[in-house]
Amino acid sequence: MSHIAELHQQLEVMRPALQRFALLQLRNAVHAEDAVQETLLAVLEKPDNFSGKSSLRTYVIGILKFKIIDFLRAGNREAQFADFAGEDQSDDDIVDHLFNANGHTIEPASAWGAPEASLQQQDFFKTLEICLEKLPAQTARVFMMREWLELSTEEICKDLGLSTSNLWVLLYRARLRLRECLELNWFAQTTS
Repeated sequence: MSHIAELHQQLEVMRPALQRFALLQLRNAVHAEDAVQETLLAVLEKPDNFSGKSSLRTYVIGILKFKIIDFLRAGNREAQFADFAGEDQSDDDIVDHLFNANGHTIEPASAWGAPEASLQQQDFFKTLEICLEKLPAQTARVFMMREWLELSTEEICKDLGLSTSNLWVLLYRARLRLRECLELNWFAQTTS
């Protein structure tokens, strides 16, 4: 099997985990798929850029993180509106489509959810991200691999050269420190 074919096969195995990670971050299946596609394409276009200093999974996730950041920045720059009316529809056609003869809407407006709760959730994840950044690098990396990328114990131990017991100690410490950080920086503020 050639190097490129082997690389392609490894990337296909990683694809579901990459997709979950991107979807978690972008909250949009289309954007997540695009980010994963761009990541895989970047790796396959320049396979020699992978030097082997880290695992292939770590290298690919690093590229995906930058693609996700690009998508998030692009989303902030440009408002994304659904194209409701085609070029050939007049305002009267749109009104006729939305309202019946007595002026009532044909379909009730869709629920917008709870905007305050969404904003609060975004703030929570920003706080969690700051707390993660305060963890020691190895501890944060193990936590992210386990909880966000949902990698198995075996995969993490193999990728990082850790024993199972060392992994569990790192996860325990990560959870303790995150709990403390969140209690101080999030829950204490939301209860006051």
